[in-house]
Amino acid sequence: MYFFQHIAFFQTLIGLCHLYGKDGLFGGHLLFKPAVIFFKAQAVEAVLSNTENIDKSREYRFMRPWLGTGLITSQGTKWRKMRRLLTPAFHFSILGDCIPVFQEQANVLISKIKSRIQEPWVDIVPLLSLCTLDIICQTAMGVPMNIQKGENCDYSNAILEIDQAIMYRLLRPWLYPDIIFNLTTIGKKFNSNLRLVHELNKKVLKQKMDKKTNENYNSSFDNKSNKYSFEKKMRKPFLELLLEYHLKDPSFTGKDVREEVDTFMAAGHDTTAATISWALYCLGIYPEVQRQVHEELDAIFGNEKNENISREVLAKMKFLECVIKETLRLYPVIPLIARETNHAFKALNYTVRKGTLCIILFWELHRDPAIFPDPEKFNPERFLPGNCTGRHPYAYAPFSAGPRNCIGQKFAMMETKTVLACILRHFRVKSLDPRDKVLIFPNITIRNAHPLRLSFECR
Repeated sequence: MYFFQHIAFFQTLIGLCHLYGKDGLFGGHLLFKPAVIFFKAQAVEAVLSNTENIDKSREYRFMRPWLGTGLITSQGTKWRKMRRLLTPAFHFSILGDCIPVFQEQANVLISKIKSRIQEPWVDIVPLLSLCTLDIICQTAMGVPMNIQKGENCDYSNAILEIDQAIMYRLLRPWLYPDIIFNLTTIGKKFNSNLRLVHELNKKVLKQKMDKKTNENYNSSFDNKSNKYSFEKKMRKPFLELLLEYHLKDPSFTGKDVREEVDTFMAAGHDTTAATISWALYCLGIYPEVQRQVHEELDAIFGNEKNENISREVLAKMKFLECVIKETLRLYPVIPLIARETNHAFKALNYTVRKGTLCIILFWELHRDPAIFPDPEKFNPERFLPGNCTGRHPYAYAPFSAGPRNCIGQKFAMMETKTVLACILRHFRVKSLDPRDKVLIFPNITIRNAHPLRLSFECR
C-alpha cells in the first residue's frame, strides 16, 4: 500500500538523525533543494524562536485549496494580523464555555463504546475522529452536525480523504503541478471532497451571516478602547466571533471568515482525536499508570460517572495531564513541520542560508536521551512539576513553540482532558498489540497504519 512509502521516508529521516546529527542538526538536499533537519533543543530553538523566519515552506501550498490562507498557511504580514486578531478568541475564560460540548459529545461516544463492549476489540480511532469532529463543528460553527449519530457522514469522510490526498501528493513531485494532479483519480476525488466541505461551510456561514446582520452589536463593543469585550461574548461559537469582526471591519472578508473556520476545523479535530487515541492506547499498555489515573478521577468524582466537568475540576486532573503530555512526547501528533528561510541565521555554530528548507523533527526532539532518559519508556512522572525544573524550553514542543506556536493548544488540552476523563470514568481499557507491533503511519498527523485494537470493560 502507498503508506509504506510514507513510512520509509519518515524512517529514513530518523535514521539520518542517528547517523549524522551529533549536534542536533544536519544538512543535505531534499528534492533538489537545500535542507537542514533540526532535532535537538538548542538547534530547534534557533529556528522556532526566530521572529524573521516564520513562513511555512512552499509545500504547504498543497493545503491552500482546502484552507486558503488561514493561520496554518498564511505568511508574513497577513499571518501577524490574523494572529493578533484571533488570539483573544482563545482566552481561557471563553474556552471554558466549550466544556459542556466536550462532555456532551463524549457521552455520545461512551454510548457507542458500550454498544460494542462485547466485541473482542474496537478500533477507537474512527470513533474518536467522529466525536472530535462533532465537537469542532459545534464549538467552531455553532451547528450540531450529529456525525456520531450517522448524519453528515459524507462530510467526515471527505475531510479524512482530503488529509490523505495532501500527503500523497507531497511525497510525489511529479504531482506538484496542478494540471497533472487534477487529472489523476486522487486529484479528482480531492477536488470533489473540497466542493462538499466548502459548500456545507458556505451554507452555514450564510445562515449565520443573515442572522448577525439583523442584530445589534453595540452592546458588545467598547467604543472607548475600540476593542471587543470578549467577556460579554461567552458561549458564542468561534464562527460568530469571526462574523462580528467581519461586520465591523470590511477588510476581514467573508472569505477570510471561511478560511479561518476551515483551518480551525482541520487543525482541531484530527489532531485531538489522534492524541486521545494514543493516550488510551498507552494506558491500555501500562495498567499501573491507568490505575493511577482511575484513582485520581475517583478522588475527584467518587462513584459519580456523569457529574458535570468544569474548568476548576479539569485543573485537579494533574496526573491525567501528565499522561497526556507523555503521550504527546512519544506520539507527537504533528511529527514534523517545515519552514523556509527568508533571512540567513545562525544555528549553533552553523550558518543557515536564505532559501533553505528547515525541517523540525519533533519525533526525534522528544527522544533526546540527554533530556528524557530512557526515552522510549512511557513515564508520565517526567511531567510532574518537580521533574520539569531546568528542562530546556524547546526540548518539548508538541504544539510547536515560539511566535508561531499553536493558537489552539489550550482548547486542545481542555478537550483532551475532558473526553479522556469521561471515558475513563466509565471504562477500563486494554491494548491488544504491544508497541513494537503498532506500525506508525506519518500522515499530516501521526496515525496507526493498522487498526488500533483496544478492548473496553465497564468499571
